[in-house]
Amino acid sequence: MGLDVSYQLRVNPIACTAHGLCAELLPEVIELDPWGYPILLSPAVPDDVMDHARRAVDACPTLALLMEEVVDRLCGRAGYADAGGHGPGRVSPDSA
Repeated sequence: MGLDVSYQLRVNPIACTAHGLCAELLPEVIELDPWGYPILLSPAVPDDVMDHARRAVDACPTLALLMEEVVDRLCGRAGYADAGGHGPGRVSPDSA
């Protein structure tokens, strides 16, 4: 049985200091509010902008933009990790 994996973005509002770099690198998913803070149009990352999303996450000067891996919620397995597969809640195919 294969796992259904998708990615979503999350902004840590405490760490964010409104540099706006994320919106410049990923305008398909991120807009800025009047004060320059990011607003996610959708947390889901479309496949066609995945490279841009990873670049935006890596370029965030305060590490406030995070990409989480969402794994197969339909079968009762769910977790998240950063784009490299690290982090709390990581679900591996072997765990159940």
